[in-house]
Amino acid sequence: MSVIGTKVKPFKAQAYKNGDFLEVSEENFKGQWTVLCFYPADFTFVCPTELEDLQNEYSNLKELGAEVYSCSTDTHFTHKAWHESSEAIGKVTYTMIGDPSLTLPSHFEVLRVEQGLADRGTFIIDPDGVVQVAEVHAEGIGRDASGLIDKLKAAQYVYKNPGEVCPAKWKEGSETLKPSIDLVGKI
Repeated sequence: MSVIGTKVKPFKAQAYKNGDFLEVSEENFKGQWTVLCFYPADFTFVCPTELEDLQNEYSNLKELGAEVYSCSTDTHFTHKAWHESSEAIGKVTYTMIGDPSLTLPSHFEVLRVEQGLADRGTFIIDPDGVVQVAEVHAEGIGRDASGLIDKLKAAQYVYKNPGEVCPAKWKEGSETLKPSIDLVGKI
C-alpha cells in the first residue's frame, strides 16, 4: 500500500538537534512543509554522505518553508555520539530523529523488519500532514538532496493550485497542465 495521500500517523520519538535532545511527534510536521529522510544506520558508509548532502541543501529547503528531519532506528544518544565524532555529521543542524521503537519506519513502510533498519526513504509532507512525495532507494544507492528542491516546489505549486498538475521536468515558472478531456491524446 502506498503512503501517498495519507496523513502522518501519531508517533512520539526522541531526537537530537544542535547539542540538545528533544521530543518530536506528528504535530511537528503540521503547519509547514516537511522533508523526512530515513536512512539505515549511524556510523555507516553511504548514510553520512547523504546526511551531509542534505545539510548542504538545508538552507534552500528552509527558504522554501520546509523543515528537515532525518530518521534511523538508532537512539538519539547514538545520533549525538555520531554528531560529535564524524566530520560530515558534525555539520548537520536539522533534527535527527532516533526511533528504536521502529514506529516511524513502520508507518512510512520503509522498515526492514528482519534487520530492524529503515530503507533509504524520502518523504515530502504538506502543511496538513499529508504525504505528497515518497521515494525509496535500495541500501547501496545514495540519494541526491538537490533533487528535493524541484520536487518540493512542484508539490507546493499543486497544493496552492488545485486542478493544475506539473509535467515531467517541471521547473518553477514553467507551464503546468490542467487535466481535461481536451488534453487526452494531445500531449
